[in-house]
Amino acid sequence: MRARNSVRAARRGFRLSWQAVPLSALLFTCCVAAILLLPVGGLFVLPAVVARVRAHADRRRRLAADWSDVRISAGYLPLPELRGGGYGVRLERSAALLRDPATWRDLLWLFLDMWAGWFTAVLPLTLFLFAAEGLALAAGMWRLVVHGIAFPYGFVMVEGQATAYAAGVLGLVVLHLTLRNGERLLRGHFLLARALLDRPLTAELNRRIDRLTETRHDAVDASAAELRRIERDLHDGAQARLVAMGMHLGTIEAVVEKDPAMARELLVQARKNSSEALAELRDLVRGIHPPVLAERGLGDAVRALALRLPLPVEVEVELPGRAGAPVEAAAYFAVSEALTNAVKHAEADRVWVDIAHADGSLRVSVTDNGTGGAVVGAGSGLVGVERRLGTFDGVLAVSSPVGGPTMVTMEIPCVLS
Repeated sequence: MRARNSVRAARRGFRLSWQAVPLSALLFTCCVAAILLLPVGGLFVLPAVVARVRAHADRRRRLAADWSDVRISAGYLPLPELRGGGYGVRLERSAALLRDPATWRDLLWLFLDMWAGWFTAVLPLTLFLFAAEGLALAAGMWRLVVHGIAFPYGFVMVEGQATAYAAGVLGLVVLHLTLRNGERLLRGHFLLARALLDRPLTAELNRRIDRLTETRHDAVDASAAELRRIERDLHDGAQARLVAMGMHLGTIEAVVEKDPAMARELLVQARKNSSEALAELRDLVRGIHPPVLAERGLGDAVRALALRLPLPVEVEVELPGRAGAPVEAAAYFAVSEALTNAVKHAEADRVWVDIAHADGSLRVSVTDNGTGGAVVGAGSGLVGVERRLGTFDGVLAVSSPVGGPTMVTMEIPCVLS
């Protein structure tokens, strides 16, 4: 089995040596020429050349993963979304490519792939041929190559049949080692490529920075929208009730001695306004941070939320502790939005909520047996859920085929106390 794999590795390395490596030389030449000629029109061809270089590098990454199980990440920075083909657009696109460190890593890889990459790719086949040469010398071919001058075979100087046998022994040793290590030799080619192309930490940090920047903006926008909502609810609801109650009390003060009956009616109305204002304030507080969430945790808060819905909701909670208050609040309001969508749009008659903690993450799924077809997009409440979770590096996944069922899965990295 190992011998067969080594032969296959030699064949694959030979394919790389005459297919991929010459292309590296061509692309290196084109890329250098485009960079050197930037002032006189190189920017019109540089994006196309770099795109071809990246496609070539990506193919080598795929071969590394398929042939030798060597994973090589790309780590390219996202390019700006520019439309058109004018001089300014091409200049900006070329500048973005040149600012990307991955572009220069690709260029260095192309340069080394022309010779070091070629050598490591063809090495397994070369060793097989070297071993075959030693066996052929031992079989009598030495007579064809030795004409008064010793023929060098490795460190053996072949001068006659005895030294030819020594060459044959050396060939057998090389053949044995190559059959046992051919796959490792080809893997060395891809490890060289990974040393030049792979920058997983840098790429991950760049993605992390982009993600944090995006979620920070989303958090600021969400906070501003939440403040506007609270102000609007106070102005249109509780504040109006309290103003009306104050007016009624003022009227009562004026008529209490002259018209006691009217004063009693106004007192009833004032008491009603105070009750309504209190209810609206409670709803407002519940919308900011439900008291039951703060007092009893996420599981009980979701159960209390489920009791207020007009359809049956089964809630399963497996939490050995409590997450931080911000994480609990994010999960609670995400579940609330998912349940609201199920009630309003899914045409479901039953909903299941599962809450658990595993592998360092709080995992929540909301499933309904409705008509399906839910998507995360413009106009969908799930966009707000996704942004809320993104603040905590959380993710949202939606499975909602037409005809149902719909499953909304949320995951937030956190630890429990």
